[in-house]
Amino acid sequence: MRYENIQVLVLSTAMLFTVVIGFIVYFVILYRSRQERNEQEQQELKSAFEQELLKTRIEMQEQTLAYISREIHDNITQVLSFVKLNLGMIPVADENVRAKIGENRELVAQTISDLRNLSKSLSYDYITAHGLVKTIETEAERINSSGLIDALLFVDGDIYSIGAERELVLFRIFQEALNNALKYSSAKHLKITLQYHPDLFNLTLEDDGVGFSPDLINNSKGLGLKNIHNRAALIGAAATIYSSQGNGCRINITLNPSHKGLYTNGNHSNSIG
Repeated sequence: MRYENIQVLVLSTAMLFTVVIGFIVYFVILYRSRQERNEQEQQELKSAFEQELLKTRIEMQEQTLAYISREIHDNITQVLSFVKLNLGMIPVADENVRAKIGENRELVAQTISDLRNLSKSLSYDYITAHGLVKTIETEAERINSSGLIDALLFVDGDIYSIGAERELVLFRIFQEALNNALKYSSAKHLKITLQYHPDLFNLTLEDDGVGFSPDLINNSKGLGLKNIHNRAALIGAAATIYSSQGNGCRINITLNPSHKGLYTNGNHSNSIG
C-alpha cells in the first residue's frame, strides 16, 4: 500500500511538473511571438516612415525642378532671344565686325536651343506628355550633340505605358546614371536598353568607363547610387548595380508592369554586384 502511494505521488509530481513545464513553454512561445510581432510592426512603421520621407523628398525635388524648368523657359531663354535680336539690329559697316556679331548670334541661338532642351528634361509635364521612350531619346540626342559621350538607345518589345509617375521616376534614375557616367566614369559610350514584355519591364544602362568598387555604395561618395536604389524601391522596382574597377558599370532596373502601386514598403531585393 505504501509503495502504491509513493507511485501515485511520483506520477502526480511528474504530471504537475509536465504541466508546469508546458505552461512555461507556452508562455515563452507566446512572449517570443508577441516580441516578433512587435518587432515586425516597428519595422513596418520604420519602413513606412522612410518611404513617406523619401516620397516627400522626391516630390520637393520635382517641384524645384519644375520651377527651374519654368524659369529657364519663360525668363532666361526670352532674355537671350532679346539679346540675339539686338545683335542683329546693330548697324556695322566693318565686314569683320559683322561676321563676329553673326558668330555671337549663332552661339546665342545654340545656347537658347540647349536651354530649351534642358528645360524639357526637367519638366514633369513634358515627360508625362511624351512618355519614357521619347523623353530618353530626346535626352540622348542632346547628350550626343554635346560630344561628351556617345549614347545608344535600344528598345525591345511593344512599347506600353507603365504609369506617368513610374515613368518619371525611371527617367530620373536614367538622369542620375547619366550624371554619374559623365562626372566619374570617363566613359566613351553609354548603352540604354528598354525592354517591354507583358510581365516584365527592364531598363538597363551600361557604360564602358573606369568602374568602381561595390563598397562605394556604403559611403557618402555613393550618394547617386543610393538615390537610384531609393527611387527604384519607391515604384516597386528592383535595382541591381554591377561594377568593378576597370570594367565599367551596368545598372539594371526591373519591375512588374501589372503592379499599379506607386509607393511600396521598400521590401525589394535591391543589391549591388
